[in-house]
Amino acid sequence: MAGSQRLKRMGDTVQRELSELIRQELKDPRLGGLVTISAVKVSPDLGYADVYVTVMGRELENDQNEAAHKDTLDILNKASGFLRQELSRRLKTRVTPRLRFHYDKTNAYGNYMFGLIAEAVKDLPAEQDEEK
Repeated sequence: MAGSQRLKRMGDTVQRELSELIRQELKDPRLGGLVTISAVKVSPDLGYADVYVTVMGRELENDQNEAAHKDTLDILNKASGFLRQELSRRLKTRVTPRLRFHYDKTNAYGNYMFGLIAEAVKDLPAEQDEEK
């Protein structure tokens, strides 16, 4: 149990430092929109960190949206060596995890479900006031 607390603290620290690094140090013009790190899961041996990201600010059609997310993940995965090196300078730990970036679909799924609910509620009749 103590190990899981350590992994959670390490994940939170990596998330905080990575978000700052991506915002300040990563100067790739292809990186469009706001990249938000939603979660970081660190492996028990601290060898890998799975970083889950969402990209805000890009409202495109569905096919273009998926391609934009894939491009963003490619950019981040190619910059993972640089980000790991800068992260090791900031963390000052013996082991710095290798970074693997993944697209977090939770936000998109939530928006999809919200749309389905709104569509279903639209067909319901309006409520009548019972006071009349």
